[in-house]
Amino acid sequence: MQVAYINRVATAVPPYDVHEAFRRFAQSMLHDDRRNALLFQRMADKSGIEHRYSCLAPGNLPEGDRIDAEGFYLRGDFPDTAARMRKFERYAPQLAQEAVDMLLSGAEREHITHLVVTCCTGFSAPGLDLELIERCGLPSTVERTMIGFMGCYAAINALKLARHVVRSEASARVLIVNLELCSLHLKDTTDLEQMLSFLLFGDGCAACVVSAEPVGVALDSFHAVLVPSTSELITWNIRETGFDMILSGRVPAAIQDGLRVHASEILAGASTTSIDLWAVHPGGRTVLDAVERAFELGPMALAASRETLRRYGNMSSATVMFVINRLLRSVARGRTGCAMSFGPGLIAETMLFHTAA
Repeated sequence: MQVAYINRVATAVPPYDVHEAFRRFAQSMLHDDRRNALLFQRMADKSGIEHRYSCLAPGNLPEGDRIDAEGFYLRGDFPDTAARMRKFERYAPQLAQEAVDMLLSGAEREHITHLVVTCCTGFSAPGLDLELIERCGLPSTVERTMIGFMGCYAAINALKLARHVVRSEASARVLIVNLELCSLHLKDTTDLEQMLSFLLFGDGCAACVVSAEPVGVALDSFHAVLVPSTSELITWNIRETGFDMILSGRVPAAIQDGLRVHASEILAGASTTSIDLWAVHPGGRTVLDAVERAFELGPMALAASRETLRRYGNMSSATVMFVINRLLRSVARGRTGCAMSFGPGLIAETMLFHTAA
């Protein structure tokens, strides 16, 4: 059977580091509730995040009412869903093109046969797939697939689809683009749990090529784990003033339990010690802690995931590809690995891989 490989990965983030600006915004919203303000500050200090990026430049906080420089988020007057989608239509193609331009030379673009785009933070039609064909000079014959609204685990599903394509068409070269503008869904709220979920998310894009060329990371197998009775722990719904997220504090424990029960299936019967590389979606520090406990990993096993979290936060579907990119740049050939991402369901999408010999 034909083996499919992630040949290489490129990543891009917008120019504006907004993590500290958001912390100031959250503190200003919670200033009348000293207990919650202190709790938010403590959780922010322990988050493991130092930087997150947005397509929107930070505003004049804490003195003024502009959360961002344009006044898109104005204290007491946050935009509706239509306005947020107009921003998505403006900024998403730019960021996606930046990632693809870093990934592909001009000549390589002519050989792309398939395009898979994942996104859960914005939609339009004609969409991001068609814009990329025009902006990046891809062949008009490219076969397109949009994987929408799956959340953080969508990249693993895109890799799964690309593997199917390459195994059925040996000459296929699949371009995958994982694009998320999470910062377009900020809420005007004093709810502490919502504030803590906003603390995690940033904007980012990853692009990769999957083909039969034996370079990079070989995609060996996939396994999905649905944790029963957890459907309410992560939800993501389109409402009047953007997309509403619920991210329960019970998620890490549910992930830990699910992974521990299904560890043998995830690793295809192999032992944890046989896995050299762990590319785990950094949904948050406590999520990484839960994976570490579930598989009884050493303190450095998730270093690439923790460094990605520190530098970029959680960029939903793009994030695990940032981790894989980091591993690709720094590891030897012939290593075995396990990748995984988590999202609504609650589901863990997992993948076994090895680096090309």
